[in-house]
Amino acid sequence: MLKTLVISLILLTTSLFADEFFEETTKIGGYGELHINHKNPEKGDASNVADFHRFVTFISHNWTEKWSFNSELELEHNFVKGGEGELELEQAYVSYKMSDSFEFQAGVLLPRVGLINEGHEPPLFLSSERASYNKSIIPTTWFGNGFAILGNINNMLDYKVTLMEGLDTTKVSAKDGIRKARQKGYKSSLNTVLLNFAIDYTGFEGLRAGASFSRNQKIGNLDEVFDGINVMEAHVKYTKHDVYFVTEFGMITYSTGDAHDKATHDLEASMGYYAEVGYNVGKFLFKEAKLFPWVSFSQYNTASSTDAGGDSEEENKKTEIAVGLTFLPISSISFKLDFTMQTKGKDDFKTNMINGAVGFMF
Repeated sequence: MLKTLVISLILLTTSLFADEFFEETTKIGGYGELHINHKNPEKGDASNVADFHRFVTFISHNWTEKWSFNSELELEHNFVKGGEGELELEQAYVSYKMSDSFEFQAGVLLPRVGLINEGHEPPLFLSSERASYNKSIIPTTWFGNGFAILGNINNMLDYKVTLMEGLDTTKVSAKDGIRKARQKGYKSSLNTVLLNFAIDYTGFEGLRAGASFSRNQKIGNLDEVFDGINVMEAHVKYTKHDVYFVTEFGMITYSTGDAHDKATHDLEASMGYYAEVGYNVGKFLFKEAKLFPWVSFSQYNTASSTDAGGDSEEENKKTEIAVGLTFLPISSISFKLDFTMQTKGKDDFKTNMINGAVGFMF
């Protein structure tokens, strides 16, 4: 009885005075990647480009054990001048973490849509470029002003619910899907709002399997091209025992209601998927370094369903087969080389691409 009382008093004292002994801390991190791209289309001229695609700085600060701030500032393509390059504040939010199962965030943040949107540091995926599916169907990096609650339940289920600025539906198109409709937190209109819900099973070591659903909804009677847009995706990622496997399927549906003529805005759905598998043969060659030969297959279409049908549904269809080699001397540095064969449209217009990359995170 006395032992139990003493333990209870110790726990209570620790809880009451935890913040008293806590020291505020500020941390800096980041990531970056250099890309070298050779593109050789069936028709037209080949191109060769070297581009330091992105350099990102993370700054975080903990005021207490529960209250913190996190940010991500990104510079794309080396500089910003005359409409070239981009400087973006991709994250900047205050967080209150009550427990592992409940955290609240407010500010510029990322919804949990697919695997890459939150975990997009170069050493975390094998290809030189982010999968084309992630640019065309589930665009990355997707961020905006809003609020989120998230957590992990019993070390088995990760969840996140996000309410944030919606899409600018005037910029949705059959060619680009929703990619150009992201407002990116710049004086964002609240004519539409986005509600995102995501859940993942993480109870098996090395496995993340889950899905997300997002609803972009116009507010009241405000005029928007699309009354509603639904974004649905399911994914599996396994990285254990020298195996790297990832697959994701995504679908977007668009509804115009009675507000607009479908002859002008006839886009009904976008859809795509990809799968990538690699194996660490570096375990036979090195003590710590990893070497992954890998292969991937993807197919996606930003206008997979239209009111007009026929050729309009074939024009933006793309199929890609890629093979590559990724070397990680340590887990935070990556060297990549890959070859991609792409076919596009109803005529299967072919383009061959060779990409190389050097990436890092810290």
